[in-house]
Amino acid sequence: MKLSIIVPVFNEESTIARVLETLAHIQFPCATEIIVVDDGSTDHTAQCLALANRDNVFKVHTSLINLGKGAAVRFGLEYAEGDYVVIQDADLELNPHDLLSLLACVMNEGAEVVFGSRFKGRRKGSAKVPWFTILANRVLTAYTNILFGSRLTDMATAYKLVKTDTVKRINLRCIGFEFDPEVTAKLLRLGRHIVEVPIDYEPRSVVEGKKISWRDGFRFMYYLTKYRLASADSVVRRARKQEA
Repeated sequence: MKLSIIVPVFNEESTIARVLETLAHIQFPCATEIIVVDDGSTDHTAQCLALANRDNVFKVHTSLINLGKGAAVRFGLEYAEGDYVVIQDADLELNPHDLLSLLACVMNEGAEVVFGSRFKGRRKGSAKVPWFTILANRVLTAYTNILFGSRLTDMATAYKLVKTDTVKRINLRCIGFEFDPEVTAKLLRLGRHIVEVPIDYEPRSVVEGKKISWRDGFRFMYYLTKYRLASADSVVRRARKQEA
């Protein structure tokens, strides 16, 4: 088994080196590849990446302009060669060591889709989570569960580990942060069971560089509704469907 770890990054000069160093030193129980997509950073992220990758340990791809997280993830997926793929944000809000818990569900239970839930049980850093973040997550997740009949506790988590063939079968159209509601909605539309495992969460503030805002919550609800009402044919990539 091989795991592809996609790291979308935009203006994260203060954390990207630590993220990559941590990933490089984790003793994963399988082969891994780390694909870094610099989404048009304008700070010193590019220099940090060059220094961190001086031994060519990672695959690094650079966009000349900032397109958005969704676009960066989709670009990384084109180069993913692993059996499973997972997204690792570059901001260190999530602990890369928790990827081992997600992998355990795959290797021990044969799970096809595993989400790392920030709100499943009391975890490290939970006391630091602002009340409006908790409220927004509960509303979005409850709305997801109502629309799709699921039982999720954290729809918007960044840690989504999915079988590569499955995620590449999905007709992803996202560009920005709507990647999370789109991939979740379309996985559920495909009838995939999502397993959740608790993960640590150390939220940061806007001053510290947090990019997602309360406005994105309304966009998420729009996209969840859109993909629930979309035709079944629009969920699957046409080329894949024809090949099948």
